[in-house]
Amino acid sequence: APAAACLASRIPYGTALTMDGLRSVEQAEDVLIALGFEGCRVRLHQGIARIEAGQDDIELLADRVMRTKLIDGLKLLGFDYITLDLEGYRMGSLNKGIEDGGNSGS
Repeated sequence: APAAACLASRIPYGTALTMDGLRSVEQAEDVLIALGFEGCRVRLHQGIARIEAGQDDIELLADRVMRTKLIDGLKLLGFDYITLDLEGYRMGSLNKGIEDGGNSGS
């Protein structure tokens, strides 16, 4: 199996790591894999699943039928909101808040 980053890398800095949070991320990524999307990441933001995918997968994930399957799967896991990050997958994307001193563009 290809190497995968630790699930803790899906949780923002300053957020407590819990087994429930890590399990939610793992299960959400399992939903993506079951739908045929490898290499996607689910970032956990207080009840929000922020999906990062390769540029080629973004359009496929936004397709109405696929989107419905994804929403249904992630809502069953307890996510309140499901978002698709239009910038796509970026290694270290959760470092943004600490690299710029906490100013993430606001």
